[in-house]
Amino acid sequence: MRNIRSLGNLKWQLAGFKPHEWRRESGLEVQDAVNAETPPMPAKVPGSVQKTLLDAGLIEDWNHGLNSFKCEWVENRHWIYETTIPDNWISCEKEYRLVCRGLDYCGSIFLNKKEIYSFKNSHIPHNIELTPHLKNDKNVLRIVFQDIPRWLGQLGFTSQMRDFKPRYNYSWDWTCRMVQIGISGDIYIEEIDGPFIVSSDLESSYDTDTDSGQLDIKLTAQNCDQFIAAVKLTQEDRTVAEETKQISQNGVSFSFEKIQAKPWYPNGHGQQPLYNLEIKLCDANGCLHDKIERRVGFKNVQWKNCLDAPAAADPWICCINGRDLFMQGINWTPIHQNYVETAGHEYRKRLEIYKEIGVNIVRVWGGAPLEKDIFYEICDELGIMVWQEFPISSSGIENYPPDDEDYAEEMISVAKSYIQRRKHHVSLLMWCGGNELSGSKNELIPASNSHKLLNELNKTVMKYDPNRRFAATSPLGPKFFANEKNYGKGLHWDVHGPWKLPGTFEQWQQYWNDDDSLLRSETGCPGASSADIIEKYKGGQNPMPTSTENPLWRRTGWWVEWKQFIDENGREPESLVEYVEWSQQRQAKALAVAAASCKNRFPKCGGFIVWMGHDCFPCTANTSIVDFEGNPKPAAIELAEIFKANEKSA
Repeated sequence: MRNIRSLGNLKWQLAGFKPHEWRRESGLEVQDAVNAETPPMPAKVPGSVQKTLLDAGLIEDWNHGLNSFKCEWVENRHWIYETTIPDNWISCEKEYRLVCRGLDYCGSIFLNKKEIYSFKNSHIPHNIELTPHLKNDKNVLRIVFQDIPRWLGQLGFTSQMRDFKPRYNYSWDWTCRMVQIGISGDIYIEEIDGPFIVSSDLESSYDTDTDSGQLDIKLTAQNCDQFIAAVKLTQEDRTVAEETKQISQNGVSFSFEKIQAKPWYPNGHGQQPLYNLEIKLCDANGCLHDKIERRVGFKNVQWKNCLDAPAAADPWICCINGRDLFMQGINWTPIHQNYVETAGHEYRKRLEIYKEIGVNIVRVWGGAPLEKDIFYEICDELGIMVWQEFPISSSGIENYPPDDEDYAEEMISVAKSYIQRRKHHVSLLMWCGGNELSGSKNELIPASNSHKLLNELNKTVMKYDPNRRFAATSPLGPKFFANEKNYGKGLHWDVHGPWKLPGTFEQWQQYWNDDDSLLRSETGCPGASSADIIEKYKGGQNPMPTSTENPLWRRTGWWVEWKQFIDENGREPESLVEYVEWSQQRQAKALAVAAASCKNRFPKCGGFIVWMGHDCFPCTANTSIVDFEGNPKPAAIELAEIFKANEKSA
């Protein structure tokens, strides 16, 4: 039996040191660390160093004004988290394992002053054997976070981005630099006493010919001779399927066919029935030793070619349970810079907004971490399909992913972890190698499975999640962008851009009237945040003028349209409110034109995904349609009319 005890309920201390200064402490005790530059303070776990310092009043909120510049010293220190494991948690007769669901990013774990583990990857969980290192009492656990990569931000060379840490933390055109450090996932001790389940692999599908579901389960367990695995699938009080089998050291498999279950549909196309799955490990007397619980759903996915698409083109018509649908949605980025502190209600607030808008798909962008399980659970409930990218992204100057064996081996371990942790979610639609990856260091050509790393990722998906599609990157096909000069040539498959109006609205309308793209997985237009948001987070800065001469606006200067306002109005804006109203209406009109054009071309066009959904930083302006506090901009309301039109008949 596994007894799980959360370390998040214990008292933790955090102290900061100049690099390696902590090594001079004779006892390593944080509480008595005379050389600590930042003295010990209470810390919440999971949690980030930055949030702890903010709560202690030692740094200012990086979301206000230009404060983020004053917080960058934090990433140039070493930080130690410390707690004491209660004596009554430990018995000499049992085995113990420390499980860290996320450590961001690099460092070592000490138990009783002895280093027992080192880590250097934010994207995978860490499991550490504790038993040989435990004492009978007064076991002190310390997690030391050391040097982080200097630069992983938006601009650079992808082939040189070799560190497995979320890149958006280093600044992008929609956020500041705030490089999170800390215990970024649940952390607990597993007490193992006898048999326990090691892994569970779930695959569900729906057969449209027989109107029934299928569920395949593979279990592995340890110390399980003469034990029984019992599987039960229910919905409310109704048992849908159940079976009991003896399990061996080699594991056991279950296959349930023709389950009388209703199919799961995306938002706007039907209901989202979910079923409770319970897996028990019991002895011959029926005594429970371990248990796993999941929620599953059943869907059938087919991919079809767009109407009149080139013969070699990738298929971008998504068919769910026999119904062709237009994919309409947003590109998902983290809700906060300190992503560990994002609460469940914040996920729900934004996802419910997207559901109300009519979104049926979110593309989880490759410069971010794997989202928490609650994100996928809510997507399951709301009918929002998830296009999940692995954590690789473009770098603007050069977008070619690393192709050496060491990097590939590490990335494949990340991909396997992603798949194993998330594949049971019915909302998960497909996997993608990464964002805007190029097949050449010298040319801007979308990468393909011919790239060594992406080919290995494709094989990994085929092996561990064979029922789901893998796309090497997005965009995908002959061209990154749709250029009017190439319309009619069959070169625009999945394309990105544009993110700004190329000139007048008449030119914008004509661009979309002539469009021949099969999928628009990134299209945007800048729109200012509300005047209230800008005023609230301006810090000591003056929000006027709304130009790059103003450092408040220059933080995300790509999206400043001061000149465009003057060109259209023949003068400068008289107030912040005037500029915001002009900017937001401009964004709403532009996105409405683009979305309506693509949806009206269905099934020649398979989808339209806005870049981007929401702000994770209170930008003065950005391409988001939901602001930093989760309020829809006018563009979101305008898109709702288009997205929700003729949903079930699309």
